[in-house]
Amino acid sequence: MDHSLTCSVIIPTYNRARLLDWTLHALTRQDLPADRFEVVVVDDGSSDGTAAVVDRYRDRLAVTYHYQEDQGYRLAAARNVGIAHATADICVFIDSGVLAHSRCLSAHLDSHASAPGPTAVVGYVYGFNLDNEDAELIERRVDVTDPDASIVRLAEDGRLDLREEFYVRHDDRIGDLPAPWTVYWNCNASARTAQLRSVGAFDEAFRTWGGEDIDLAYRLHRDGARFVLNRQACSIHYPHEKKADDNIASCALNYRYIADKYGTPLTRLLLPLPTINPFNLNDVARFLDVPSCADYLAGKA
Repeated sequence: MDHSLTCSVIIPTYNRARLLDWTLHALTRQDLPADRFEVVVVDDGSSDGTAAVVDRYRDRLAVTYHYQEDQGYRLAAARNVGIAHATADICVFIDSGVLAHSRCLSAHLDSHASAPGPTAVVGYVYGFNLDNEDAELIERRVDVTDPDASIVRLAEDGRLDLREEFYVRHDDRIGDLPAPWTVYWNCNASARTAQLRSVGAFDEAFRTWGGEDIDLAYRLHRDGARFVLNRQACSIHYPHEKKADDNIASCALNYRYIADKYGTPLTRLLLPLPTINPFNLNDVARFLDVPSCADYLAGKA
């Protein structure tokens, strides 16, 4: 590990050169000095000039570029390339098209520094929605060269993180929930590099959209990571093409894989998607008095 670096920012990308450009620009505006963090861009087979975009930032960021052949959807594998090449103690996951507030990285690091043990940090993502339902409004309100001011406008407009109701319902204390891993989404999240590696990083069997991040989060949770929400580690989710119905169908298949993989009562609550979903799974678990995975596994021993 390079202990002169505070964090490794891992950005997987595929044919989103324009969005990646804005993501990298936001990282040049961090209050954390540029020589205190590295950026690891992992290209999942783009054909749109992504490498050239990265090259334009080499004089402003400590950025490396890694390319893997286009063999279909390999987001989990791309993030694993990032973890393998990370040289800092903390990995911060940010997606292309996510524009970090100038204090985003510092806030992530604050959460890790103040925790007595391993921590999984969930950052806040303004404008994060399900089906691009307010994309045009968000585009009008966001100045991609100034994420900080844009976040103020989005907050005033109520264009919040789609997890906001969930956070408020639980007083932001997601670490106290039986399944805090349900909202550890890697568009803006962090964890310790050593722990990511020790739990096996991302499961590369995920070859369609959704679930690979909560699968990792579940293993971080089982390994003792405390989950925290840090609203100061905030960012903007710039609109891009997506189809909610297709994503839900893909998630349903991947959630079944997770449920079968671990076989605990808690993970089996993932099966009735969308009736039970990441936002109400913890409520259902408490209502049904579902045992924690640790208690269930101890009882089987």
